[in-house]
Amino acid sequence: QVQLVESGGGLVQAGGSLRLSCAASGFAFNTYAMSWFRQGSGKEREFVAAIRSTGDSTYYWDFAKGRFTISRDNAKFTVYLQMSDLKPEDTAVYFCAAKRLSGGYYDTSLYAYWGQGTQVTVSS
Repeated sequence: QVQLVESGGGLVQAGGSLRLSCAASGFAFNTYAMSWFRQGSGKEREFVAAIRSTGDSTYYWDFAKGRFTISRDNAKFTVYLQMSDLKPEDTAVYFCAAKRLSGGYYDTSLYAYWGQGTQVTVSS
């Protein structure tokens, strides 16, 4: 049974930091690219960051560059999203997702597995 379980969300003040984790099981984690997406209330789900299966390349959407860092530990079957200098507009449910092939990270339809999400709320 495939599972992606996000954790680490919560309420934080603007300028603060959070570290999200996504624990994977039930599939060959170290052969999948992993990504983080987010979805604000009433908004489309949007790409945040991706990391290749080997961890040697990362990709970020513009709003995440310089503030967010994606990483993975294949020995622990876990992907992380370190977020700093958080802003109220970062408030959203954050999802992790697994993709078998590299590339096309922005396209939600290309992902095989999704987690249930973790809420991040940034107060001003």
